[in-house]
Amino acid sequence: MADKTSFVDTIVHLDVKDYYGKKLQKTSDLKSNACVAPAQPYPKFILHALRKVHPDVTDRYYGCGLVVPECLEDCRILDLGCGSGRDCYMLSQLVGKAGNVTGIDMTEDQLEVARKHVDFHMKEFGYKKPNVTFVQGYIEALTEAGLEKNSFDVIISNCVVNLSPDKKRVLSEAYSVLKDGGEFYFSDIYSNGRLTGEIKNHKILWGECLGGALWYKDLLQLAEEVGFSPPRLVTASIVTVDNKELQAILGNFKFVSATYRLFKVPKGSPKPCKVIYNGNITGAEGSLHFDCQYTFKADQVVDVDGELAAILTHSRFAQDFTFQPPGGSCEPCGVKPEARCEDPFQLAVQLPKQGPGSTTGGCCNTKSATCCK
Repeated sequence: MADKTSFVDTIVHLDVKDYYGKKLQKTSDLKSNACVAPAQPYPKFILHALRKVHPDVTDRYYGCGLVVPECLEDCRILDLGCGSGRDCYMLSQLVGKAGNVTGIDMTEDQLEVARKHVDFHMKEFGYKKPNVTFVQGYIEALTEAGLEKNSFDVIISNCVVNLSPDKKRVLSEAYSVLKDGGEFYFSDIYSNGRLTGEIKNHKILWGECLGGALWYKDLLQLAEEVGFSPPRLVTASIVTVDNKELQAILGNFKFVSATYRLFKVPKGSPKPCKVIYNGNITGAEGSLHFDCQYTFKADQVVDVDGELAAILTHSRFAQDFTFQPPGGSCEPCGVKPEARCEDPFQLAVQLPKQGPGSTTGGCCNTKSATCCK
């Protein structure tokens, strides 16, 4: 278990605060293109929600894409590293009046922008009382920041976990504040091996989301140690570094932007089954792209493995599926899933440049905030 003693700033945290609070004032201030890779198309309802966000908020958004899982109505959502609050205000519209969105960030300069526009957005959305809250704190110390255990349905994060020097503690805290059946849906930058000390200690590379990148295999191990279900890879895209000076330091290391789903579900040996998606999720009425292995078409019978069966039956998706035991009399026979892929670099090569995604552009997968205006 992660150490639960009082959390204090490290040199890394101070450097990140300075980088995102003082040095970066707009997307063009970034020194690499890790956070401005081409985006996948946004669904219309997401674009509609983004257009209602105040320009002061989007102007201080540094282009790390869009991470929006499905089935969010009435949910309690936590955004790790919310920055100026763009995604929080977009999610505020998706969860509705009965839902709630909390954003946490350690950079007060960013939170000041977010808090300044709460009243504007609630009026714009037609809400009588705010359903958005902003908290200053650390993603490694969520409970210490006042967030209750077992209180969130969904946690999102976009290109933020890599900025923490203690990834396991981030995952542990996320697991702690999630409800049973809850999901951590997040995108980040991953490397094809464990990075050298020189790269990890380079302030600009760390601030650009590269120096703190995990080897993707370490994520799989850390998630298991914390208690999450095995990470399910959703989408991935190769990150290039069009900066000769930084590339020279990085050498032969390669990077990928990848989105994963981690669930807090009961342990055990669940059995595979057949499922039928009912097509009632907003924005995914015809089909639900759950991950790179499973895409559920409405009213189609699909065979799922035991791991995914446990996720679907114990999460917010349970009401959106009909479940049948394997080998039953269901006709027609279930559709077989794609072969499972755990390597984001392999997936990135397989997918077209604007490949399938749910409602996400993936980590660091947007041009600039102006693309949404």
